[in-house]
Amino acid sequence: TMKILQLGKFFPIEGGVEKVMLDLTTGISNREIYCDMMSSASTPELEKPIELGKFGRILPCETLIKLNSTMLSPCMVARLRKICHEYDIIHVHHPDPMAAVALYFSGYKGKVILHWHSDILKQKVSLQFYKPLQKWLIKRADLIVGTTPVYIEESPYLKKFQYKTTYLPIGIDPTIPNAREAEEIRAQYPGKKIVFSLGRLIEYKGFKYLIDAASLLSDDYVVLIGGKGPLEEELRLQITEKGLSDKVKLLGRISEEVKNACFGACDVFCMSSIMKTEAFGIVQLEAMSCGKPVVATNIAGSGVSWVNEHGFSGLNAEPENAAELAGAIAEICNNQAAYETYCNNAKIRYDDFFTMDEMINRCTFIYNNLLHAREVRSIIPAGAQTQTVG
Repeated sequence: TMKILQLGKFFPIEGGVEKVMLDLTTGISNREIYCDMMSSASTPELEKPIELGKFGRILPCETLIKLNSTMLSPCMVARLRKICHEYDIIHVHHPDPMAAVALYFSGYKGKVILHWHSDILKQKVSLQFYKPLQKWLIKRADLIVGTTPVYIEESPYLKKFQYKTTYLPIGIDPTIPNAREAEEIRAQYPGKKIVFSLGRLIEYKGFKYLIDAASLLSDDYVVLIGGKGPLEEELRLQITEKGLSDKVKLLGRISEEVKNACFGACDVFCMSSIMKTEAFGIVQLEAMSCGKPVVATNIAGSGVSWVNEHGFSGLNAEPENAAELAGAIAEICNNQAAYETYCNNAKIRYDDFFTMDEMINRCTFIYNNLLHAREVRSIIPAGAQTQTVG
């Protein structure tokens, strides 16, 4: 009989946090548990409530202006104050200053979960103004949930609050490549081992190091990079100057079908990110769901290397180290028996931790225990390998 409100970010979906919010709202309401989602609306025509069946709604709120990646929505403050008493738990998704403001002025007295997707890293000036409200939100939360145990333990803002933390890994539906389309991609590169990577062409994704790694791999490798971004011309120039036009292909923005086909066609997926801005790396889950080994990076304080278990689902190299990236790719691919083990293990790790059902199961477990447990430390999802502090 409990009723939940997911609070924060934008509608329609613009990024990973919003997708997690919508997936939780949909998945939990499908379990016949009342769950609504309140977000700022990106466009005026999306300001009316959207029914998700008998047990869920999306409640978009009118946006006044967008400033520093934050939607300013006085409507959210007024609406939450009016209806907050209807909910047993408000699940706030961070970072989103507007959600924190709305909760602060709502007068809500019930349970609060703070979902700590990431620290605020880029908007350092804005953070100085937001810090007092962020401190209040951390203290107000009955439970703080991270996407990985690493990120929640390493965040400097949460050091004093480990006694009320746990984690909830992101879950996704499996990527299902079309076999014919995957074979068509493989046919374009006969005799080649295919390394696939995907993401916006921006600095923290570290694609320049993946291109350097390609120059260190033997000629029976080809690297396919999907995505658009401001560094596209710079990366194309790097490929040309290094004479890698036959070995590294920038695919540009690709459709969902082509993306899935690339996952199906590749031998290994590589995520070469170099900064903590990459907090989780959902693309790793897509690769694992296809049974593809992952090469990722050991970013200090990030959960990326926890998602890809080193020596099990793949290997993790040091950030900004092309030689280690190349060595990890070759180590996975050059021994057939080891390669098949990595493939099997990647699928096992996805099935154990990162399915949509597992995320909804664990989240429901957390809700039930928050409402009924006597102490926070007992709120650990079934099967989770959480270290409890305090």
